[in-house]
Amino acid sequence: MLAGLVAGAVQGMRFHDEHWLGGYGSWKRRMTRLGHVAFLGTGLINLGFALSVQHAMEGGWPVRWASGLLILGALGMPVVCYVAAWRVSLRHLFVFPVACLVAGIGLFLVVLAGS
Repeated sequence: MLAGLVAGAVQGMRFHDEHWLGGYGSWKRRMTRLGHVAFLGTGLINLGFALSVQHAMEGGWPVRWASGLLILGALGMPVVCYVAAWRVSLRHLFVFPVACLVAGIGLFLVVLAGS
């Protein structure tokens, strides 16, 4: 989440320049904004998981897998946003962090439903 705040601060230094990264509606600018928000949003998901997991500690391997998948998604999402900002063809990589986040949350919901 700290990385998201730092990325937002760095990007914010140029927000006044309407032509920065091709203008407000450009692909590059939209993707870098999404990357900055992804740091924060996936960090909040992981924080929520960490605060909730205490109730499902007996979940065994599904909890450990859910944790790992959420961490991979949290690391992968902003990285894919930033690399896709510079090379549009890399947008297809979004399937990996999204799949990690969906599977991680799904596994955790299964554990919660069973406890």
